[in-house]
Amino acid sequence: MKNKSEIRNAKNFDELLEIKYGKIGTEKRHEFEGKAQYFVISEMLKNARKEANMTQEQLAEKVGTKKSYISRLENGKCDIQLSTLYRIFEFGLGKKVNLLFG
Repeated sequence: MKNKSEIRNAKNFDELLEIKYGKIGTEKRHEFEGKAQYFVISEMLKNARKEANMTQEQLAEKVGTKKSYISRLENGKCDIQLSTLYRIFEFGLGKKVNLLFG
């Protein structure tokens, strides 16, 4: 683990990420960024479901899956196929999905 003064002296969030996870392109940073993306998707799913006033069970039933799968997605505990992501957000929750590749 990096020393505390190095972390404390970070000037911005990007510098903090470099200290903790390495430069962009390194294995450790790539792994962190992947986990961060899963977290963002899981939070978006959870928030959209709550906004739609649906339980995990109701959403699962609507899109033809199990409550346990929705729960695992919301907790970032499993991978999701793009087709399933679309089905959940667009059909299940009535949200439009847009992808951006950078």
